[in-house]
Amino acid sequence: MKKSLKGKSVLVTGSGGGLGRSHAILLAERGAKIIVHDIITDSANETAELIRGNGQKASVLISDIRDITDFQASIGKIGKIDILVNNAGVGGKGRKIEDIDIEIFNEMFDVHVRGTFFATKAVLPQMKKRNSGKIINISSIFAMGGHDSISHYAAAKSAISGLTKSWARELAPWKINVNAVAPGFVETEMTRASTSQRDIRRLEKKMPLGRFCKPIDISFAVAWLASSEADMISGQIISPNSGAVIVGY
Repeated sequence: MKKSLKGKSVLVTGSGGGLGRSHAILLAERGAKIIVHDIITDSANETAELIRGNGQKASVLISDIRDITDFQASIGKIGKIDILVNNAGVGGKGRKIEDIDIEIFNEMFDVHVRGTFFATKAVLPQMKKRNSGKIINISSIFAMGGHDSISHYAAAKSAISGLTKSWARELAPWKINVNAVAPGFVETEMTRASTSQRDIRRLEKKMPLGRFCKPIDISFAVAWLASSEADMISGQIISPNSGAVIVGY
């Protein structure tokens, strides 16, 4: 598996930090050339330097995924993209319905749903021309079982799951695989912004496997779906979640 992505070019949206950075670094270790995308220049450059520091290749794309025209134009200038990882996202921050106004709601869907949709649309012409490609969307365990808050986040991730299954059917004639990874609880900066340390430790004890996922646990799933070992997998949602769904949590 070490060089399972040799010669592949991968765009990872929102890879300036968190899970996106973890995905980018692992995919680079597997041999891929990474296009690091983010809205924050310093964060994207930091990820790229970490990759280059390991002797791998990385370029940087700075664009606001909510600006569809600019984002699509920027992708069009990149060149070859074999694999797209639609990772860019924003957290729900523990908001209840009463705390979600139109601006917060729109941001959630603009980043997650519109961003995923139009990034995919931008890479399709070249993938169809080559009759190959892989699209890996990032959904969430909350799209599978809901949550007692952050309903806007769960709804946006549910939309991504729906896009995944529909695109898998639509794009199969061009041998384009479309799958999603739906992380369970992962202790990242986004998680800590939504959940207190006390609640994190309390929730962790409920996990059947005894701990939250680490970013690398999610990245392993992404890397596998990106590899030729998953060529016969499409329309699937894989959820590394420490066994949480076993107990319906």
